Amino acid sequence: MSEQYNSICITKLASSILSIMGLEIPGDMDSPIDILVKSCNHKLNSEHADRVVIYNPDAVAMWLYQKYTDMFKKAVCCSDISLPMLSVMPSVTPVCFASMYSGVLPEYHGIKSYVKPVLKVNTVFDTLLKAQKRVALVSTTSDSISMIFLERQMDYFIYDSIEEVNNKAIELVEKDEHDVIIIYNGNYDSTMHKFGTEAHESITQLENNINFYQELINKIKKCWVSHNTFYGFAPDHGCHDIDGNCGSHGLDMTDDMNVIHFYGFNPRI
Repeated sequence: MSEQYNSICITKLASSILSIMGLEIPGDMDSPIDILVKSCNHKLNSEHADRVVIYNPDAVAMWLYQKYTDMFKKAVCCSDISLPMLSVMPSVTPVCFASMYSGVLPEYHGIKSYVKPVLKVNTVFDTLLKAQKRVALVSTTSDSISMIFLERQMDYFIYDSIEEVNNKAIELVEKDEHDVIIIYNGNYDSTMHKFGTEAHESITQLENNINFYQELINKIKKCWVSHNTFYGFAPDHGCHDIDGNCGSHGLDMTDDMNVIHFYGFNPRI
């Protein structure tokens, strides 16, 4: 639906997390998102965040936000800033998340198609672990984000269902034992592949993603009053419809490349 490509690449999230936490950014990473870092300085009174939670719902395209804006009101209202972001090519899940959390393009991190090898290049997780931060990854069995970031000294919580993933994420916030929590939900993506991007079944799953994001942020604001927290709703790529009433992605087109991200900051009391 959109005819222009967004200008802020998802490769900038990795260094943005490090900058917002006051950590050194490796030289090979893309630069931070300037407006996000400045928003952090304003919202957190020029202090760094000591907690980060990034929620990764799969395949939430910018055009979905543009067409169904009212459906996103819960995500908008619990965030401080919405950013039009640009995915990478090919716009498929392992390529995109490798780029998002390594801070480099596919030609540098090495995943260039829908394959799920363990990523060997430096990632934001490696930098966080070197800084002795406690990192948790919460995802579903065999999904890209569960596989490409393995073999690191962080906590992996991998489950068979979205419900188990989300329940664990809420539990981790309540326990407050991790500095950084990454959560993946692939329910909209898997549903739209079967039924189409705007089918009732698919839109219901997208609404579930938005509802969970609000629940997660409400829990953060309740449980982490002693922390400066940076949080976000960060999809990997978009989607489009194909013949047979099915959804797809992976092409160099704005429907697949343009995504919407929401970010927020919760200052300590």
